Amino acid sequence: MPNVVDAHLQVWNPDTVHYPWMTAENAGVHRTYRVPDIEDQLADEDVAWVVLVQAADNRADSELMLFQALSSPRVAGVVAWVPLDAPDAAATQLDKWRREPIVGIGHRGPSGHDSRDPVWLLGAAVDDSLTLLTERRLTLDLTAHTPTALAHVATLAENHPKLTVVLDHLGAPPLAALRAGDRDGWTRWSALLGAVAQMPNVVAKVSGLATAAGAGWTPDHLRPAVDRALEVFGPDRLMLGSDWPYALLQGDSYSQVWNGLRSTVDQLSDDDRAAVLGGTATQVYGLPFDSF
Repeated sequence: MPNVVDAHLQVWNPDTVHYPWMTAENAGVHRTYRVPDIEDQLADEDVAWVVLVQAADNRADSELMLFQALSSPRVAGVVAWVPLDAPDAAATQLDKWRREPIVGIGHRGPSGHDSRDPVWLLGAAVDDSLTLLTERRLTLDLTAHTPTALAHVATLAENHPKLTVVLDHLGAPPLAALRAGDRDGWTRWSALLGAVAQMPNVVAKVSGLATAAGAGWTPDHLRPAVDRALEVFGPDRLMLGSDWPYALLQGDSYSQVWNGLRSTVDQLSDDDRAAVLGGTATQVYGLPFDSF
């Protein structure tokens, strides 16, 4: 039985790092969150390891995560940030971090603060950076906030077949709209997710679903997205992530979110459930970290 892994945990400190998304509407999480703040809950839920994932597209956020990794044996790896559109600078930064527990490079993408069309990820400069990640056996973690961005994930993965692409939050399924009876957006997302899953080098995180479902969610509100992900990816290409502390914006505790997500895979066989709960993350990220 592989270790249980929370594949999407974040830390932040708005006093020292700039988070463009941390606006007035997100004031509920405008404070410092550290790994020690969640240690008791992780122990209660038998989560052995966590992967820290960037909360901002800047170096200061990555340095904060690396500092946190030094203080907690539960941090098995870090998904950091480098400027993908500046390959020389990206290479220099990765060289400086060669002995750090970095297992992947992330990009949050357009989310209100980044007005660029996600097509920039398909540009020549970024192409060189992605080749660099492939050579160094690092993943590329992407958050696709829009259908256009989700469509680009498939194109990017096809252009770099040896690069492992990790799709965060299942590509933002419109669960709140589905709850309200609107199926148009759901049908489009479902088709796009299927297209992305056809790329064998893409894996996905079952994360961020409580936020997508909206206040008052229950596991039944999350299951349509999880069932579709299981259908197109299979358990060996899925991993579970709490999206803590961002999930606190819904007023949910870590245990509420984690148990809600876990319950959506209870019907799986022991081996398949073990893959989603830790096996996939362990294999994809090469946990625990070993220097490249």
